[in-house]
Amino acid sequence: MTEKYDIRPEQSVALLKALHILTRDGKLNQDSRRKLKQVYHLFNFIEPLLQACVQDQPELTLVDHGAGKSYLGFILYDLFFKGRAPQGRIYGIETRDELVQSSMALAQKLGFAAGMRFYNLSVAESITSPRLPERVDVVTALHACNTATDDAIHFALQKQARHIVLVPCCQAEVATTLKQHKAQALKAPLAELWRHPIHTREFGSQITNVLRCLELEAQGYQVTVTELVGWEHSMKNELIIAEYQDLPRARPAERRDALLDALGLTTLRERFSASRSA
Repeated sequence: MTEKYDIRPEQSVALLKALHILTRDGKLNQDSRRKLKQVYHLFNFIEPLLQACVQDQPELTLVDHGAGKSYLGFILYDLFFKGRAPQGRIYGIETRDELVQSSMALAQKLGFAAGMRFYNLSVAESITSPRLPERVDVVTALHACNTATDDAIHFALQKQARHIVLVPCCQAEVATTLKQHKAQALKAPLAELWRHPIHTREFGSQITNVLRCLELEAQGYQVTVTELVGWEHSMKNELIIAEYQDLPRARPAERRDALLDALGLTTLRERFSASRSA
């Protein structure tokens, strides 16, 4: 028998078996338990955001970028949309067509097809795709690699998302730019933070997320940064949650631009300076 404390009472066992989180006889192995723990922990952060949205807008919309096998989308639909937002819809965006097709088939099999859509699009393509609504309530991007997270932010801003939930992954672009300007930067003691290659990678990852937070704040969002799960479960562990509150924007924009200048990252100014439509 499955240990009851591992699985929420309202959770569909058939879904967990279809996602291969549960074995055919309803058991969890160590890897599946870790995966389920991460998804449930993320659900705990997202659930109150969905509840706040659905109270104002029964036709709740959520777009999940880099959806992969759509673990997150299916769990969210099963635990929230199915019972508390039946008029809502989840859109899974994924570039691998075989995963899009398998997610569509699974949604049909489980009776979720009325509220779930899956599209073979890049994050950038989804911004202009007519298959997605003009406005979206919640945007998620779980482990979207490198600049795909920035594209997800751009999508969210263009779609005037009320909430944005990000778990960034593989931030390589900033580290590459830091390397290109290392000789000039080493004239300042601050550059010791990224002189060694391993520090370049780590500092590049850190500063990428700092710039993303400043970008969101510069667009009127209140930003919270925390860890998703314990570091023993995943090194890609930073969780960024943004809520649009039309906050003052001048200071975070100034600090973002000053940081780009100080670190020799001015060539990336456009990437971290997206705009939010009125």
